[in-house]
Amino acid sequence: MAIRARHKQPPLRRFMMYWVDHARQAFASLGELWRNPLASLMTLAVLGVSLALPSCFHVLLKNAEVVEGSWQTSSQISLYLRKDLPEQNILDMKQRILLYPEVESVTYMSRDEALKEFREISGFGDALDYLDSNPLPPVLSVIPDPRWQNPEGAAELLNKLSNEDGVEQGKLDLQWLTRLQGIMNLLRHTITGIAVLLLSAVLLIVGNTLRLNILNQRSEIEVLKLVGATDAFIHRPFLYTGIWFGVIGGMLAWWLTEVMVIWSEGVVKELAGLYNSNFRLVGMGAVDGINLILLGALLGLIASWFSVHRHIRDIEPS
Repeated sequence: MAIRARHKQPPLRRFMMYWVDHARQAFASLGELWRNPLASLMTLAVLGVSLALPSCFHVLLKNAEVVEGSWQTSSQISLYLRKDLPEQNILDMKQRILLYPEVESVTYMSRDEALKEFREISGFGDALDYLDSNPLPPVLSVIPDPRWQNPEGAAELLNKLSNEDGVEQGKLDLQWLTRLQGIMNLLRHTITGIAVLLLSAVLLIVGNTLRLNILNQRSEIEVLKLVGATDAFIHRPFLYTGIWFGVIGGMLAWWLTEVMVIWSEGVVKELAGLYNSNFRLVGMGAVDGINLILLGALLGLIASWFSVHRHIRDIEPS
């Protein structure tokens, strides 16, 4: 009669009651976590650490990419021009090169500026005074567009710029670029592999925890099936429990990651100071933190779905 009466309710009311029931079961399953607080805390701690490790690696990779971006001058192309080239021709060449879609910026250094810089960094200031003339050529320093800051793109741009009239020689440290790109690719692949393993561990932990919960509530499940409860009704609390494990584990992982960033900040600042850099560690941020929590919830849902469908299906009233 209650079911028939419920079907006679307006569609909007049925829709609202459907979500009210879900919300009620969601909060009830949150309370169920603390029926065995010690076991739940241990599981959440393991989940938090398992999710914190890939998130720490993500922060490491994000900071490495920031450092890589600050080293964009490693892909700088130096164009050594003819000494007799008029300055107006050089300025025209600079403007022409700036129009290249592969170029981000161009800096001009005259012969006098090049000699002054060499005098400051070489320590041969007195010896240079004995030279009859300035032996250094004018230089155009070209920074490629970020899309071309790779060994293949930079080499292609170097070849194109070397054909400019008035350029005697173009120079680019391709070996350094190749090594830098190789290091970053290795770092990305390593972090991806470790993250996949740790996230797989999260699936196994949540799935095994719910398997034990199902076995502990076997008699209750048998009674529910005996009185005609649907599979969806029986599955729902366990699915929400898995989601809660993922959400709380993600929140704990976010907190642990930020603690690691704060703990490492002083050491990184000291190291950056040795290189005269103002680099500062970048944390996860709100977007990454929310994504981590959502990832934890998704992993918890997936693990609980497989575990629930596998084990509850085998339970039948005796």
